Amino acid sequence: MAEPVTLAERTRSGLGRVLIAVYAVFALAATSRTVVQVVDRFEVAPLAFTLSGLAALVYVLATVCLVRGDRGSRRLAALSCTLELVGVLVVGALSLVLPALFPEATVWSRFGQGYGFVPVLLPVLGLWWLRRSGREGAGVSG
Repeated sequence: MAEPVTLAERTRSGLGRVLIAVYAVFALAATSRTVVQVVDRFEVAPLAFTLSGLAALVYVLATVCLVRGDRGSRRLAALSCTLELVGVLVVGALSLVLPALFPEATVWSRFGQGYGFVPVLLPVLGLWWLRRSGREGAGVSG
């Protein structure tokens, strides 16, 4: 008889692996972009670059929490995905309605258009995955 699959194993299996990889890439990309922007030209767009830094922190937090996968980490991952979704929706809308606020793009500008709209889809998938993989006997395969 097979041993029961733990919550952490369910979180990291299947689509969870893909989400972790995408979040890790976005964490690296957003962090690198923010460092360059802040060091090179922070005074040009302080709001945009600060929001890029916030996005980077959210992506790092989500990555770490999805990798850990335990109950507390999953709660923090859900909070992170929710913050990410709110951020991308608010910044995305503001960047269209009040473009002067964003003289330079953030990861979340125009709902992540510069990143193929992945930033607006990623938190939705993350929240869905956390819900699906959190069910007892979810039947998630690795």
